[in-house]
Amino acid sequence: MPAPIVFLDIAGPADAGQRAFYAHLFDWQIGADGRFSVPVQSPMPAALRSDPAEKLVYIGVEDVAATLDKIAAIGGTIDVPRFEVPGSVILGLFLDPAGNRMGLVEIEDGQVKVPSATGG
Repeated sequence: MPAPIVFLDIAGPADAGQRAFYAHLFDWQIGADGRFSVPVQSPMPAALRSDPAEKLVYIGVEDVAATLDKIAAIGGTIDVPRFEVPGSVILGLFLDPAGNRMGLVEIEDGQVKVPSATGG
């Protein structure tokens, strides 16, 4: 059996600020101790790519552009605005208040929303 990903750890110097940011942004119920659970897609898609080393977690949202606007309004930074990979995915990247780089993927009915392969 392939080894599953079993834990998500988001670090930062201001626990209360991080809790407030993610609770407000994604409606995550985060305890005072910082523990929370999030739904996961099963199986969860993954990729290896040839770029500078980093790890990215992508969170499914109904509207990437609106979520990026909300991120900017509550103390995060838009790193890469919403863009489409034709025939594949709609996504954007952001930095949380602690500087963690994370991604957003547009979903519809719980599944990744795939834009037209022709880009139009």
